[in-house]
Amino acid sequence: MTAERPQFKGAPVWGGHPYPLGATYDGQGTNFALFSEVAERVELVLVGDDGTHSTVRLPEVDGFVWHGYLPGVGPGQRYGYRVHGPFDPSGGHLCNPAKLLLDPYTRAVDGMADNHASLFERGKGGRPDRGDSAGHTMLGVVTDPSFDWGEDRPPRRPYADTVVYEAHVRGLSRTHPDVPEELRGTYAGLAHPAITEHLTSLGVTAVELMPVHQFVHDGVLLDRGLRNYWGYNTIGFFAPHNGYAAHGTRGEQVTEFKSMVKALHAAGLEVILDVVYNHTAEGNEMGPTLSFRGIDNASYYRLVDGDWGHYYDTTGTGNSLLMRHPYVLQLIMDSLRYWVTEMHVDGFRFDLAATLARQFHEVDRLSAFFDLIQQDPVISRVKLIAEPWDVGEGGYQVGNFPPLWSEWNGMYRDAVRDFWRGEEHTLGEFASRLTGSSDLYQHSRRRPRASVNFVTAHDGFTLRDLVSYNDKHNEANGEDNRDGESHNRSWNCGAEGGTTDPAVLELRRRQQRNLLATLLLSQGIPMLCHGDELGRTQGGNNNAYCQDNEISWIDWRLTGEQRALLGFVKRVIALRAAHPVLRRRRYFRGDTVTHAGQPLPDLVWLLPDAGEMTEEDWECDRRTVGVFLNGDAIAEPDACGRPVVDDSFLLLINSHWEPVDFRLPEAAYGERWTTVFDTTETQDAPDETEHKAGTALTVGERGMVVLSRPSRRAGG
Repeated sequence: MTAERPQFKGAPVWGGHPYPLGATYDGQGTNFALFSEVAERVELVLVGDDGTHSTVRLPEVDGFVWHGYLPGVGPGQRYGYRVHGPFDPSGGHLCNPAKLLLDPYTRAVDGMADNHASLFERGKGGRPDRGDSAGHTMLGVVTDPSFDWGEDRPPRRPYADTVVYEAHVRGLSRTHPDVPEELRGTYAGLAHPAITEHLTSLGVTAVELMPVHQFVHDGVLLDRGLRNYWGYNTIGFFAPHNGYAAHGTRGEQVTEFKSMVKALHAAGLEVILDVVYNHTAEGNEMGPTLSFRGIDNASYYRLVDGDWGHYYDTTGTGNSLLMRHPYVLQLIMDSLRYWVTEMHVDGFRFDLAATLARQFHEVDRLSAFFDLIQQDPVISRVKLIAEPWDVGEGGYQVGNFPPLWSEWNGMYRDAVRDFWRGEEHTLGEFASRLTGSSDLYQHSRRRPRASVNFVTAHDGFTLRDLVSYNDKHNEANGEDNRDGESHNRSWNCGAEGGTTDPAVLELRRRQQRNLLATLLLSQGIPMLCHGDELGRTQGGNNNAYCQDNEISWIDWRLTGEQRALLGFVKRVIALRAAHPVLRRRRYFRGDTVTHAGQPLPDLVWLLPDAGEMTEEDWECDRRTVGVFLNGDAIAEPDACGRPVVDDSFLLLINSHWEPVDFRLPEAAYGERWTTVFDTTETQDAPDETEHKAGTALTVGERGMVVLSRPSRRAGG
């Protein structure tokens, strides 16, 4: 039974308040406030359950904020705006009261834009289009902010202990047999014990959700019978996407999202949102008028200097927000604070973050946006992750973000892939990435936590497809396979896709284990792409942004091969969690510990004959290396100020296409070493074979063997 929705009965409109922006319910009525510097009149349109409209003129304006208070209007009420003002495309102004506009600050959205002609400006001779977009666009919803958070507390996981799991709300649970069918693909489905238990048993500590801000399905996709699956097409920066709600879209999605966060926190998992503040779903001058464009186009968007009818675009999506405008900065900061304080999220990953740094045409890492983040008492205390590039000039900014920030390390991805492919002269770069990328971050006194390491992400091949396909297969996207990264350099894994050759299949499995082990044993913050722990495939599609179907969803019907891979990932994550030397808070510094009269540094690079690598050795084209990680030399205090000591590890790494014999180093490094795992072995559990110092150990072709010995200082 649906509760009766409140209806506006024509009560008097009071002046209200200019802040907070948006629709704010106080228990007796709702205050509406909308910024527009260019507006001459603003009308609030209240939409009834039967589709009837009641139009109210906002009576007050202060500092370009139009506002009014309506007694008796409460949660569930749908609304939009009509903005009267100049329509001058060549001057950058597109006010047109025929367009019913979404409140940029609405906390919930009902409905979806349908790509109807009335959403577009198709007028002739500079005149506004007269088609009324009501009935074809989205509506804001007044929400009730109350929610029983109980004893919810943010996990506040230290960066060094964090393992990120990039996930899609819909794709993660859409086919899970233990999630009730009506909850699959929703916030409630993600919060279901079947999903949280998978995540906690895996050992990840944070779920990084692909966009959950209200987004729009692009018209060109709708015309092809497709949908915007990834969601990088935001229109509502305060509203959880209504398409992921199981229980309703008249504010119920807000409660459902909060319940999801509460459940994930109860499981010890942080929630990080992938946010898209660099552009909106309105696109360029040919795009729809949904919200910002009709409210105040020239204030919200960067327009081309001297050609105000066109948009300056550093995102490749048609527009870029005007980051130097104070109300745009306020919008973003208000949104971030809202998701932390009201929705209890634990951090953000900023899509195309270099665009946020562009005050003018240049990329300036000390821009107003970063200054605001730095001083903000709420946002500066949560996890902040940048995708440190955009498509504009000088947009690749890996290593150039301020100290508070971590960054998706694209150089890590490329180096690790190239090394395990067997590319020439890649060992030096691989070594830098394995040890935390100090060459990128240490110059600004940042630590290994600055590097978010990943091998795969939503954008590109899945891990299984990465080692299985030499070419993309994006035919289902309807672009004649022209979209997506053009080529995947050969992994020498034999025939593409569905081969049955046992040797080829085993090589693919081994390469998956190699890449996952490297990722999880590297210094920095590891990020897994959802389903990679299960060998998820997209059939070679490396740009599945429009595939809301079995191509993108995780298939939970697990084979024995998939269960074995899952068990391997669990063991390596548990190994990382148990040993601080594998997740150091500081870079390797050459600290030494003396044992039996011989000093041992915190890190030693070894040749297969157990000799130390020299400068000349690094110049050679080598595909094998041994890495000694000295757990006795961590030299970092724990939270109680006690010195941390740990086991020591040997990583014997061979990306060559033939087996290589390694000689274990002399007894000063360790008298006996125990095998932790070998990526060339297929069994679920390690054999824990012991090896004496100075003896030989064979590492199979394209394989990694990890060994350990106990700390010598643990009892000291």
